[in-house]
Amino acid sequence: QLQLVESGGGLVQPGGSLRLSCAASGFTLDYYAIGWFRQAPGEEREGVSCISRSGGSTAYLDSVKGRFTISRDNAKNTVSLQMNSLKPEDTAVYYCAADVMPVQNMCTKRARAYTYWGQGTQVTVSS
Repeated sequence: QLQLVESGGGLVQPGGSLRLSCAASGFTLDYYAIGWFRQAPGEEREGVSCISRSGGSTAYLDSVKGRFTISRDNAKNTVSLQMNSLKPEDTAVYYCAADVMPVQNMCTKRARAYTYWGQGTQVTVSS
């Protein structure tokens, strides 16, 4: 059974940091591109970042560039999202997703490209 589990969410003050992790079970992430998405109440789900299977290609939502960093450790079967300088507008449920891309060194922030999803972890940025 293919499963993704996010962790690391929580409550943090503006300007603080969190590190989200996405762990896979039932399959190895080596062949999968990974995307991080978020959804705030009343908003559509948006792609925050993605990383190709090799880690050679990454992409970020404009509003998080320079603050968030995606990385992967295939040996540990995990992908992380380091979030710094957090803002209240970053508050959302964060999801990771995985799928095999048609091009090896490719990732996308389009949600429809991903088949496997985690259950999400809440990130709240508030003073």
